[in-house]
Amino acid sequence: AAVRLAAEQEVENLSGLSPNPEKDIFVVRENRTTCLMAEFAAKFIVPYDVWASNYVDLITEQADIPLSRGAEMKGKCGTNESELELSWLDQAYTLKLSFLKEGHNTSRGPEASWKLSRIQFTYDTSERTYFKDAVSPGKHTASSHRLSALVTPAGRSYECQAQQTISLVSSDHQKSVQLLLSEVRLQPFDIPADFVFSEEHKCPVDQREQLEETLPLILGLILGLVIVITLGIYHIHHKLTASQVQIPRDRSQYKHMG
Repeated sequence: AAVRLAAEQEVENLSGLSPNPEKDIFVVRENRTTCLMAEFAAKFIVPYDVWASNYVDLITEQADIPLSRGAEMKGKCGTNESELELSWLDQAYTLKLSFLKEGHNTSRGPEASWKLSRIQFTYDTSERTYFKDAVSPGKHTASSHRLSALVTPAGRSYECQAQQTISLVSSDHQKSVQLLLSEVRLQPFDIPADFVFSEEHKCPVDQREQLEETLPLILGLILGLVIVITLGIYHIHHKLTASQVQIPRDRSQYKHMG
């Protein structure tokens, strides 16, 4: 049964299709149907210890680790739980994203939503591309704690172009590792058709930026409309006033004036 299940599942790294070299695209398919799609750019900021020049004190350096293209991937789809696991640079780095769909009661009745419920990032400070002379090099795991991120109504995809920062706590002396996500389009459940996202649910930052972009246009249109209406009222008023006061054309009619 396990062999048959593996044969029925396909995982595809389609990052080469993205015009942005920092953006990765991953697809999980089961029974020849897409069940999870993820597009995003990701970078980890990882603090680590090195010896100071006196070889007595420790100082903290910072490694900036991008999710590199060509990452190996595994995926798992379920009715209420889905998972995406990525690894790169010969398993030196592994990122596991867990998603959860759950129902809840609201004033409008029962509703369902999904969220990013857990992040686990393993990294090896003996890897030399991003870590230089780390003290006590070895593998560490940074995890989220009670995470509830990217919350999206069930049946819709999540979209957020703006950068978001999620903090993880590392097994390396409880250091704080930052995950920077941007240009995200993600859907781990209820994909309507092969390789097709459902209608997007925009993050609050994107909604605010969109409003900031459209607000000057709306205000400009309103101001233009007010000017047109004001000029129209003035023109009508001028015509009415002119029709009430008739200036005599025949000069003989001026004789009784003065």
